[in-house]
Amino acid sequence: MKPLSPTDQSFLWLEKRQQPMHVGGLQLLKFPEDAPRNWLYHEIAKFRETPANRPPFNQRIVTRLGQAFWEEDEHFDIENHFFHTALPRPGRIRELLAYVSKMHGTLLDRAYPLWEFHLIEGLKGKQFAVYTKMHHAMVDGVAAMQLARKALSEDPSVTDTPPLWAMNVPGKPKRKREQAQDFLGNAMGFVQTVGSEVKTVAPVMLEVARTIRDKAGNPDFVSIFQAPRCILNQRITGSRRFAAQSYSFERIKAIAKAYRATINDIVLAMCSHALRRYLLDLNELPDAPLIAMVPMSLRQDESSSGNQVGVLLANLATHIEDPAKRLDVIRRSIQDGKRRIEGMSPKETFYYQSLMNAPAGLKVALGILPEYQAFNVVISNVPGPRKPLYWNGAELMGMYPVSIPMDGMALNITLTSYCDKMEVGLTACRRTLPSMQRLLKYFEDSLVELETGADM
Repeated sequence: MKPLSPTDQSFLWLEKRQQPMHVGGLQLLKFPEDAPRNWLYHEIAKFRETPANRPPFNQRIVTRLGQAFWEEDEHFDIENHFFHTALPRPGRIRELLAYVSKMHGTLLDRAYPLWEFHLIEGLKGKQFAVYTKMHHAMVDGVAAMQLARKALSEDPSVTDTPPLWAMNVPGKPKRKREQAQDFLGNAMGFVQTVGSEVKTVAPVMLEVARTIRDKAGNPDFVSIFQAPRCILNQRITGSRRFAAQSYSFERIKAIAKAYRATINDIVLAMCSHALRRYLLDLNELPDAPLIAMVPMSLRQDESSSGNQVGVLLANLATHIEDPAKRLDVIRRSIQDGKRRIEGMSPKETFYYQSLMNAPAGLKVALGILPEYQAFNVVISNVPGPRKPLYWNGAELMGMYPVSIPMDGMALNITLTSYCDKMEVGLTACRRTLPSMQRLLKYFEDSLVELETGADM
């Protein structure tokens, strides 16, 4: 048995009916040019015959003495995880997004391994789609991208790739006695690591003190106490709305070069413009700027399970009308946040940010301090593959992240790059945010606005 880290276990504690804690992905694929009419059905048959025989797909949650562990599911049944469906006619992207919206609002059953794989046919243009969802206790965004990448090939002639859940075969299942030894070993390991944790205290507390001292005179510092309340920050239901679109990655790179900014700065500027326009439409734009929580990976290996994530807070400057001035404020706030953790190890970064963001964590976990808003929206940018990929000869046309809205955080914006495109996925509470798909048009408007300002 493998114990869950405190971060991974927190995603189990946070889950409730209106707040499922799984992440997902939508992949759009094109049938191989020479594929016979029954090609997809042969692939489906292979799926149904292939059990999960690699972690984390063959592991379910068990609890011992209040600690959650991953344990191999000895009664694994693929029928609980693999689903084949066909869209109603006319098979547009609209019908596909409606299906994903519905499936993303349902909880994963903790009696089984916490994942699902939906193969969806009936799309126009000789296309089909794959929607996967995995509990956030299993993976973070970077780990999910690594898992998806392993199931795809850069070679279109490769046609024998196994399903995602069966790519690596582990050793024999451990006996109960070996599992008990693992349990004791984990407990001893915890005691032995306490000493190493103490060494992180001094640099972390030094930076916390420096941050508290500097924040009063630093206009670029973003505090968890400055986000305004707005329509984005209401309680949510279990109903979901998912919207997605692609934008030119080369175009975004050119804008970043023109403004001497990073790709992430431009992405945040796109989000800032879109949110400003959307809230103005609703007459709900706060006077104070919106604050975004921007996850950043602390992962230093190629592992594809668990969560290794830190956060930065970004001032989105939504109170500023001029796009260039708005971008400058965004850029400076991100640079200030990065400067504070330069030189820290991933462990020190985690503890520093845990201390600084503790009130926000208590609010999310316990639902306290209803008038206090730590940040207004989550914006994640996960790097993706830069070369065309194929699944058993079928070309991957697009990949769109599907993420987690939460109580007090009704919208999640997640982006990933693929080849020459920036793929945007918006996941929101359908009842809380009306017509949120309009944000996609406003992303495009933001790019035009920035290009015009740079005389491009």
